[in-house]
Amino acid sequence: FTGTGIAVAVFDTGLAKDHPHFRKVKDRSNWTNEKTLDDNIGHGTFVAGVIASSKDCLGFAPDADLHIYKVFTSKQVSYTSWFLDAFNHAIQKRIKILNLSIGGPDFMDRPFVDKVWELTANGVIMVSAIGNDGPLYGTLNNPADQMDVIGVGGIDFQNNIAKFSSRGMTTWELPSGYGRVKPDIVAYGSNVQGSSLNGRCRVLSGTSVASPVVAGAITLLASSVAHFDIVNPASIKQALLHSAIKLPNVNIFEQGHGKMDLVRAYEFLRSYTPHASASPDRIDFTDCPYMWPYCSQELYYSGIPVIVNLTVLNGMSVSGEIVDEPIWHPYLLNHGNFLKVSFSYTQSVWPWAGYVAIAFSVSEKAARWNGTVAGHINITVKSMDAAMKEITSVIKIPVKVKIIPTPDRRRRILWDQYHNLRYPPGYFPRDNLKMKNDPLDWNGDHIHTNFKDMYMYLRRNNYYVEVLGSPFTCFNASNYGTLLIVDSEEEFFPQEVEKLRRDVEKLGLSVIIFADWYNTDVMKKIKFFDENTKQWWTPNTGGANVPALNFLLSKWNIALSDRVYDGSLFVRNKKISFNSGSSISKFPRDGLILSASLLNQGSVITTGKKAYESNIPILGIYNIPKGGGRIALYGDSNCIDGSHMQQGV
Repeated sequence: FTGTGIAVAVFDTGLAKDHPHFRKVKDRSNWTNEKTLDDNIGHGTFVAGVIASSKDCLGFAPDADLHIYKVFTSKQVSYTSWFLDAFNHAIQKRIKILNLSIGGPDFMDRPFVDKVWELTANGVIMVSAIGNDGPLYGTLNNPADQMDVIGVGGIDFQNNIAKFSSRGMTTWELPSGYGRVKPDIVAYGSNVQGSSLNGRCRVLSGTSVASPVVAGAITLLASSVAHFDIVNPASIKQALLHSAIKLPNVNIFEQGHGKMDLVRAYEFLRSYTPHASASPDRIDFTDCPYMWPYCSQELYYSGIPVIVNLTVLNGMSVSGEIVDEPIWHPYLLNHGNFLKVSFSYTQSVWPWAGYVAIAFSVSEKAARWNGTVAGHINITVKSMDAAMKEITSVIKIPVKVKIIPTPDRRRRILWDQYHNLRYPPGYFPRDNLKMKNDPLDWNGDHIHTNFKDMYMYLRRNNYYVEVLGSPFTCFNASNYGTLLIVDSEEEFFPQEVEKLRRDVEKLGLSVIIFADWYNTDVMKKIKFFDENTKQWWTPNTGGANVPALNFLLSKWNIALSDRVYDGSLFVRNKKISFNSGSSISKFPRDGLILSASLLNQGSVITTGKKAYESNIPILGIYNIPKGGGRIALYGDSNCIDGSHMQQGV
């Protein structure tokens, strides 16, 4: 099998007309504003070579029918409109497999996302690179993060996750939900050999390389199938996920289902019967490190429900439905009745995929119990086959969860996710103004994305961290010792402010706040013109919404300023960076204040003048009298943010 008869589209930087490595270039098209079909960079040539080179650096499917779509200029510029036009053409040409070795953080670009859905609904198997923004979490690129797309991460030839490979979770679902597993699989992406512009071979690294490795393998698989009607975006994804080899000591949000295994995928497809399946296909909170972060913290009574977001794949048809609500079957001999399970799901499964979000909490009966519970969940998917006959498939998801007695409230920390906003849907700027190469705050600001290191530090010190995806009016403060508010951009409702005051003063709740810069003049200075939307982008707020935080803290006579400072300080002989933070402008007299000498970064940005200032208050700690809690305020979050972390506190 060599890919014969399979139409493969490469969306990239083009390809020269008579490149010697390719046998079957069916057509080349240019969707850019340049006047050449040729590749002047080499990226498109390399990607096409990995898929279908016929000599020297041999590709996976040398006899595939290549369709070259030039969607990037020689300056690597592209627009959504170019992609939309090219996608429409690919649908018309009945392309079977489409490789897209690029992506971006804007999963709310609805014309683009909707067109990808239309592509896959028309049977196009889309393979896309997950991104090169690793090792930071929360860096998944679109469209690889879509349920109907095969998102590919990268590994090296020693089967280690490539440092550059982006990793989960998806952030579409925040703040109220939890992200899905991505990447789907990983493939070789470091020092891979492929075609060069001059007709020779060269090596290249990146998930943009791993993506055509998978696309080429799928092309080969498709040419090997006797009954071609079973080949669709869901069945191919099922084959890859089912046959992938799980890598040791790597979690699911780094490797997905594991390393692609072409031979095992071939064996799976040889005996394939259309059915529905789920990713992940099991839920085991005791399987560490693979099921991190779920395995990193046990469940207990009164904890905020833990959500697992399953992707449902429907290999039976492009459209289907989840019949009734999924059913939880507790194993009574394994104390499954101690686990409370609820569901949120898409009734419609289209195109080829849907989701089931499962919320796990613990019954009051197990408030002092320690052990492992088990059971399984059944999800029934119904579709119509080609003969319009109804077919049904039942997905069985084994469940295994560790439960412990409810920890003391002093060990329980509540993370405020509800007030964290990120790009998209608005321009929320980076918290460190010196990071000019990536101006957007887009990593989710979650304890399992860019605040992962802080979360693991707390867990190692036996603290339990829960995520609040709803307003402050929705939690019982008597269950927690500390509320952690970090880099918040959202406003606070008056009801939240009043409830938090009662929680702190009457129930002894402590509050720790890590703020960031806020200055309207600086915000105007960092606006930029977006070539894709043809609009000027001005930040929706600063690094943090300081006016909102001041409103929240006003009851205690605490406030942050709009001055922006940068520098470092030493605490107990340890250097701590203070990057683009706010100073404290108001604090109770009987509180504790820590000051530092820092650069007035706001002045540098707005006037170009450097000014160093001394005795700048940046940390305040205040004990609420009469048995109340404690308020700690620090003007910068970069010290605990993996996006910018230089030296932790």
